[in-house]
Amino acid sequence: MEGIRMARLSLLGPLDAPLPQALELLPHSIIRYDDIQECLSHLEGVDIVLVDCHDEPAKAREACLRLSCHERRVPILLLAAPDTLSVISPDWGMDDFLCDSATPLEAETRLRCLFTVQVTNQLVAGPFTVDEDGYTATVGGKDLDLTYTEFELLKYLVGHPGRVLTRDILLSDVWGYDYYGGTRTVDVHIRRLRAKVGPEYEGHIQTVRSVGYRFQAER
Repeated sequence: MEGIRMARLSLLGPLDAPLPQALELLPHSIIRYDDIQECLSHLEGVDIVLVDCHDEPAKAREACLRLSCHERRVPILLLAAPDTLSVISPDWGMDDFLCDSATPLEAETRLRCLFTVQVTNQLVAGPFTVDEDGYTATVGGKDLDLTYTEFELLKYLVGHPGRVLTRDILLSDVWGYDYYGGTRTVDVHIRRLRAKVGPEYEGHIQTVRSVGYRFQAER
């Protein structure tokens, strides 16, 4: 397959899972991870992240959602078997998917398209808009004056509408894997964020008792 661009790919999934034959026949560099946090911490220089959806679709969905909202947004290609296609949904946040039956030509075409994919850097959910490039956020068309951490927290919430987020997940993904502060930090910043969006919109950031928080785009 002359003219193929060499790419650096990360594959997230069981380390002993077989690689789709179409990918085995291509000359790209593939580094495998079985832990989402390890994959997230090694995104520098990665062209595309492959997410294995063969055995654990729920886990694959979780991985896609976390990857799609990471500060270093890398295109995501979901690797799927025919019997998992029925559960895959665009709201997972992946950019494309590849079936086991794909030929090397199809796999390369999908990869090549993702090399140049223009990943949107603006999140819109209900009255909230978060512009990752400009580091600005609005609610109901009004600018929000946020600190860096408040912005990152709002971006994460808006990027996961309807999903219950534990305090530990928020600490890990917003503050960082090595952050040693307690979960009380999350509560304090949520309270400040609600105050800044105002009484008309604070209800979009809901408390899930004894668990964490959930962002609802519509009320």
